[in-house]
Amino acid sequence: MKINLRRCLLAQIACLSLWSGFIYAQSEPVQHAKDVADHHEEHQTNVAACRNAWSQCDRSKLTANEVIALEVAEHESNVSSCKSGLGTCDRSGLSAAEAHEMTVVEQQRNLSNCTEGWTPCDQLLLTAVEVKAVALAERERNFSNCKDGLGACDHSKLTVSETAIVAAAERQSNLLNCINAWGECDRSTLTLSDLRTIAAAEHARNLSNCKDSSATCDYSQLTASEAGTLATAEQKRNYNACLKGFGLCDRSRLTPSEVEAISSPGKHLSQ
Repeated sequence: MKINLRRCLLAQIACLSLWSGFIYAQSEPVQHAKDVADHHEEHQTNVAACRNAWSQCDRSKLTANEVIALEVAEHESNVSSCKSGLGTCDRSGLSAAEAHEMTVVEQQRNLSNCTEGWTPCDQLLLTAVEVKAVALAERERNFSNCKDGLGACDHSKLTVSETAIVAAAERQSNLLNCINAWGECDRSTLTLSDLRTIAAAEHARNLSNCKDSSATCDYSQLTASEAGTLATAEQKRNYNACLKGFGLCDRSRLTPSEVEAISSPGKHLSQ
């Protein structure tokens, strides 16, 4: 009996050993695949860090092909920075042809900046022809600024004809400001005709404000006809408010016929 029991225990131990070996044999490929995936992800993260010039980049972990691709990308990025004038430009990393091209690009950029009135602008780098072109652009820009009332304007640099045009534009701009109540209005420069036009515009604006019950309405400036029209409109508004129950209703201002119409259902006045 003892021998059979011992044999049974040995058999169970053997089975457990075989089962453990089987489980280990099955889990080993899975773990290996996971390790490969993790290593690949870590490698690609390092590649991305190098391509973006991040501090986490470890160039020693790149393959030979990846190093070449990175150097090509870095060179192209440097050329782009030199051309655009943005970012860091390492001229020592340019070829002779690229360095010559950058010189031309920088001259063109400097000319454009000077012409448009932008900075930086180095007048010393301009040719004689370019100096004349920039001076002409500056005069035209000054004339445009004076005429449009925008930007810096130096009246002393205007020609006689330009001065006349600018003066006319300034008068027109001032007139529009006065008519529309915009910005500054210098009435001392206006003609009698201008003043009449402004007075008509101000009167029309005040009438509109009164019709809208605006706080800026000056009832004293209304004509008798206008005041009567507004009073009629207000009487009608008050009646409708009392009749329908919406809006401010002042029953003390109702006429006897309006009071009767409101208190008698179905007998409303014509609205």
